[in-house]
Amino acid sequence: MRDALLLVDAVNDFEHEDGERLLDSFRARHAGFVRAVGQARAEELPVVYANDSFGDWHGDGPALVRRALEGPGGELVQAIAPGEDDCFVVKPRYSAFDHTPIALILREREIERLLLGGMSTEGCVAQTAIDARERGFKVSVLAQACATVDERVERIALEYLEAVAGARVVRS
Repeated sequence: MRDALLLVDAVNDFEHEDGERLLDSFRARHAGFVRAVGQARAEELPVVYANDSFGDWHGDGPALVRRALEGPGGELVQAIAPGEDDCFVVKPRYSAFDHTPIALILREREIERLLLGGMSTEGCVAQTAIDARERGFKVSVLAQACATVDERVERIALEYLEAVAGARVVRS
């Protein structure tokens, strides 16, 4: 089975309504993000980033990365920023699959299982996990490589993904 690490909205400038709470969570869980990216690269798994456009529809992924690196969490983003060989897709909605080529990219690489992390667990990560399952991918949500704006809602989302959506939740 071929795996890929999919990070949703991990390149973030935190300049939005929930930015401060999300950044606090990202700080607390940063080691999990770094571990997930490091392990994927060590195992030579594809690392794919699906990121909010933040209203910039030029399709310029490097500009979005630069903006995040200059933001309040830039030093944290730097440790998990896309590398030269990584795929970066801009997304318009919560799910990485909604109006993006992500399914085509994953299928072309013969990916069967997604190791999924990102921000926020209860929002974009959960929507992506559900859409991935509906498209026939196996999904493992890496809870330690996810950040949240509300830990109570995150617990509910993870329970739902495991009990109803058929995703595996990896908690350590």
